[in-house]
Amino acid sequence: MSRRGMLAGAAAAGAAGVAGAIGLGNQSEAATSAGSRVEAVGRGSGEVVELTWFGTHAWEVRCGKSVVLTDPWLTRFHTGTFTPEGADPKTKLVIDPAVIDKHLSTADAILVHHGHYDHMADVPYVAKKTQATVLCTETHANLLRAMKTPNDLLSPVRGGEYLPFDGFTIEVFPSLHSCGGKRHTYAYPGYRYDVPPRPRVIEDLVEGGTLAFVITIGGVRILSLSTANFDPRALQDLQVDVVLAAPGGEPGITDRLLRTIKPVRRVIATHWDDFDKPLEQPGVPWADLTPLRTSVEKTGAEFVVLDHLEKVTL
Repeated sequence: MSRRGMLAGAAAAGAAGVAGAIGLGNQSEAATSAGSRVEAVGRGSGEVVELTWFGTHAWEVRCGKSVVLTDPWLTRFHTGTFTPEGADPKTKLVIDPAVIDKHLSTADAILVHHGHYDHMADVPYVAKKTQATVLCTETHANLLRAMKTPNDLLSPVRGGEYLPFDGFTIEVFPSLHSCGGKRHTYAYPGYRYDVPPRPRVIEDLVEGGTLAFVITIGGVRILSLSTANFDPRALQDLQVDVVLAAPGGEPGITDRLLRTIKPVRRVIATHWDDFDKPLEQPGVPWADLTPLRTSVEKTGAEFVVLDHLEKVTL
């Protein structure tokens, strides 16, 4: 099944829905029109927590000298995902060091949520550049080893781990990728129990298990979800301040998420942009954010939308 099949049904209505919601094309207005100037929440350390969005699910979470990256994919090469034909699974994997170097300089931890190319293709370069600890599943680790990521940077996890770093902590939770189509199937499914041949095309980077993470930094607890799905047993009654949540998925998935965790103050939209488009351009929506916004606002939480390269202070 093509990755476009996973997204079908939302893209056509999405452009008008999201553009109307956040005023795309003007990055300085995007956050304001969405009410996304987030004030301090749950801050106990007195330090400012700053989030920067690099499109897809690529986030930089910074507080003082501590930096956490989620799924840092900045190269954004063309795959045809949002064309009528859908993505070509034989699209070659490429890395653009110039765009990565322009925006990323340091990190302490890299959180890999699942193994698809739009989450993991740039991780080997970013990991070597920053010497950050890479938290991922064993499948992701085997794929990253095949892509020449230094083994001593890799820390395979399963879910359930509580990991203290200097200046922040990471909690790991088992999670689920979104399903799509009539058969509710995963895009590029599979696992790698040994180091495979070096991945060359996008279908070589299989899902390989999906993780969710809670980043506690500067007194703020951030739940990071890379897809519109989750494991309700793992997140039952979880207390966080902020959720990074993606549109799409099965009907009512965000309602179910916000009933599963304890009441949350703010939800920030993630992974809503057409990732075939360059990072330097304003985000082009693939999905209508209205259902996500409606789910969030009826709980009384604030709904936040950023554009590419925008920052928000927590």
